[in-house]
Amino acid sequence: MMSRPVLMDISRLLSRAGSAVPTGIDRVELEYALYLSRYFPARVTFVAYHPVGRIGILPRRLTDCFLRMLTRAWTKAKRPWRGASLMAGLLLQAAAVGAVGNTMQRRLYLLLSHHHLMQRDVIARFLGRANAGLAVMVHDLIPIEYPEYARPTEPDRHRQRMDTVGHLAEAVIVPSQAVAESLRHYLAPSGRCPSIGVVHHGCHVSPSAAVPVSGLAPDAPYFVVLGTIEPRKNHLLLLNIWRHMATGHDRARLPHLVIIGRRGWENENIVDMLERCPALQGIVHEHATSSDVVVADLVRNARALLFPSFAEGFGLPLLEALSLGIPCLCSDLPVFREIAGDLPGYLDPLDGPGWERKILDLTEHDTRGQREAPPAFADWPTQAAAGLAMIDGMDRAHAA
Repeated sequence: MMSRPVLMDISRLLSRAGSAVPTGIDRVELEYALYLSRYFPARVTFVAYHPVGRIGILPRRLTDCFLRMLTRAWTKAKRPWRGASLMAGLLLQAAAVGAVGNTMQRRLYLLLSHHHLMQRDVIARFLGRANAGLAVMVHDLIPIEYPEYARPTEPDRHRQRMDTVGHLAEAVIVPSQAVAESLRHYLAPSGRCPSIGVVHHGCHVSPSAAVPVSGLAPDAPYFVVLGTIEPRKNHLLLLNIWRHMATGHDRARLPHLVIIGRRGWENENIVDMLERCPALQGIVHEHATSSDVVVADLVRNARALLFPSFAEGFGLPLLEALSLGIPCLCSDLPVFREIAGDLPGYLDPLDGPGWERKILDLTEHDTRGQREAPPAFADWPTQAAAGLAMIDGMDRAHAA
């Protein structure tokens, strides 16, 4: 564990208080917050950013209650009781006035999301008041490297975030070597690059559903794709494959596709196919919100997880599906090979015929009864501890 007192920022969690399911970054911030709160309560103080341009300390009991409420709600895929949003509002108000206090001991400001990294001046002032160094997690540089997959304003905002990292951070953790290389390449022209450590995310797998999921699982062989519906995830490839199969095969023998994830941005073509393509009706199923238990059960009983993304910083669905022992077909990306090795089947994300052949082969040959014991991946407490230990080591080196 870290030797310095930790000021952990949970601004992103406050902003997501009304959401029924977490994104990947939401889960990362929550798991680190829970780990610190449970195992090192005396060393962590939670803080948050207020839009007035101030970062302040949060009341501990209310914060712990808020974290427990989010955990319960997101496990069940239910929107948190409206009290969670009220509680988030109270905590945000507290951040506007919460003094960081005077201390002779240097502290560490831990920011694990990209939430307000573009606010360099605000963060710099806070570091000065709090007598703290900055440790951050950079999840990816996709908006900079692949601006075509981001909202129009996001590339510039992400450059501002990475510039803050380059100017202020003392330690950076990233989820993959691929992200580390991207960050070093981006910061190289500035002449200043903080210490960067690679720590994979933890694996969160729920037990099999205690209740039947027949209302969600198709009564036919099916495949699952898991993640926000956006162009970068390449849902369009799969929808075109299923449309092609629906026009060239007996529909009664077709596999189904289960899409799990909320609708994101810049996805008009995908939504049009989901809502208006007659060939896909009845064989493609969309579920925006499902509990962790139900998602795990849907994935566990699928023929395979499909993950045809064009770019990823990590790939939590891949890790979690492999831990359940199901086959995975994914894009041939360096980050996937880094975290999963030779376990998945790899395909070019533009190779539609190749994906279709693999899908039909897995449909014809059911391997569910022949699967070997799934590999063991590190859980979240283990990886949160590893991340904090990594920061601690970089912090000691920086101090020396």
